[in-house]
Amino acid sequence: MRQRRFILATGILVSAAAVLVFIGAAGNIGSKSSAAASPKFAVSFPAERSAQPLDGRVLLLLSNDASAEPRFQINDGATTQLIFGIDVDNLAPGAEAVVDASAFGYPIPSLSELPPGEYYVQALLNRYETFVRSDGFTVKLPPDKGEGQIWNEKPGNLYSEPKKITIPAGESPAIEISLDKEIPPIPPPADTKYIKHVKIQSELLTKFWGRPTEIGACVLLPEGFDEHPNARYPLIVEHGHFPYTFGGFRETPPDPDLKPDYSDRFHLAGYNRIQQEYAYQLYKDWTGPDFPRVIVIEIQHANPYYDDSYAVNSANLGPYGDAIVKELIPYIEKKFRGLGAGWARFMYGGSTGGWEALAAQVFYPDDFNGCYAACPDPIDFRAYTVVNIYDHKNAYYVDGPWKKTPRPGTRNYLGEVATTLEQGNHRELAIATHGRSGDQWDIWQAVFGPVGADGYPKPIWDKLTGVIDPKVAAYWKENYDLGYILQRDWKTLGPKLQGKINIYVGDMDNFYLNNAVYLMEAFLESTKDPYYAGEVKYGDRAEHCWNGDSTRANAYSRLRYHQMYIPRAIERLLKTAPLGADLKSWRY
Repeated sequence: MRQRRFILATGILVSAAAVLVFIGAAGNIGSKSSAAASPKFAVSFPAERSAQPLDGRVLLLLSNDASAEPRFQINDGATTQLIFGIDVDNLAPGAEAVVDASAFGYPIPSLSELPPGEYYVQALLNRYETFVRSDGFTVKLPPDKGEGQIWNEKPGNLYSEPKKITIPAGESPAIEISLDKEIPPIPPPADTKYIKHVKIQSELLTKFWGRPTEIGACVLLPEGFDEHPNARYPLIVEHGHFPYTFGGFRETPPDPDLKPDYSDRFHLAGYNRIQQEYAYQLYKDWTGPDFPRVIVIEIQHANPYYDDSYAVNSANLGPYGDAIVKELIPYIEKKFRGLGAGWARFMYGGSTGGWEALAAQVFYPDDFNGCYAACPDPIDFRAYTVVNIYDHKNAYYVDGPWKKTPRPGTRNYLGEVATTLEQGNHRELAIATHGRSGDQWDIWQAVFGPVGADGYPKPIWDKLTGVIDPKVAAYWKENYDLGYILQRDWKTLGPKLQGKINIYVGDMDNFYLNNAVYLMEAFLESTKDPYYAGEVKYGDRAEHCWNGDSTRANAYSRLRYHQMYIPRAIERLLKTAPLGADLKSWRY
């Protein structure tokens, strides 16, 4: 689950407005309301930004809040501002892309419903490139440019400076907007004594995508690595979202001049300083005399659909699971003297990383010796957050003959709802068609789903109405429903997974991810021949990213994944290592 995209706010559940829509010939979605009395925006880019025509999604941003650029004010929270989008193909320099009432928007569906008044307006072009894949499909997608698939920060995207405008009550001429700015490239991170950055060109992914495709990692080397050239180390994989560099590791004390911020999520002043303090503490623990000497990696596997691949093979994303396990990990172990065996590899992570750790353990049971999955994304699709994709007919509303009860999307620890499933999906739909938003619901359907007839992911449900496709649900079940797969294959998987599965989640997870864990736990506790022999724990009233530490508040425990899980992994390694295994060279 991508936390940075979900801004939680305390609020009361409100029904999403009923929207009558049509799908236009260019793949744009809009209201049936007449565009004649609605504002229009003519968006273009100058030739100095690109002499060639461009493909992509033109996004129009409107805000009545001057505190930040409108492009940074679109979210799932109560304070979100407005976004409208249209697809453009082969848009020439100087040509106008008109955003009017036919453009689908969030949180209001059409510009025809925009109240007159003063607004700050901004536009952005999320640029697409053409991919000719090995499966025979040609698709247009936004490639990652080192930012982690974030449309409002992607290098190369064109945008305009915000300007203040007045929307009159009646018809008015089109408002012209020039995309005369370009988001600059991101400089590569620098290596340090402890942190290294590696990339390889994956043969598997290059073949699938039809162009050179890299995969990489941020590597944290153990204390004494250079001083012990004959040591070979266990490998720890911390799964999660795209890392620019290795996160949460700071070699210097906190900045005394750091201006304290305020965390709305944790209701803590100066949380930025707390993060620096815990990052520096990790450095002190890591270099201390008693911490296990291991290699830790965070994988860089951003792709055209999301900031990471979910670490599995996928019909829409390609063989990322095999690329990680069979190409990247062996390369890292060879380069940095890893022990290079499944008994000496462990995984952990939270949210998306929690799902990835568990999934990789299930799909590659012999290649890893244990996973610690915190607050994992849905691990049983009978509880795909609050949707049972097999039994429910509609994802957005509770099935019923006479009333429409919206399904909630996010909540706080008191159960107060900030957004509905429909609203969250409609935000993504305004950002992009064909599942190209780079956000949460779209990446789930890209990873778990089959390829559609158009080459894009076949949706699990209609993005506009929420109607579930049972055939797609059946595909998800057989291929990615971890709870079902474990039950189906326990006879062969059980002996390979005994003692390797550990799951932690708060019982007030903001995204209802605890629901699927309950179902998984019920099966695991019933296992026989063998018993799973792992651990499932719940945090009382704990929100998203609770990781099993009952001694600290969630705001603090989430900053200590390495200190929590690495000693436990090494304890298991020492108990389960095969006869003759190297248990000495790295224990200095």
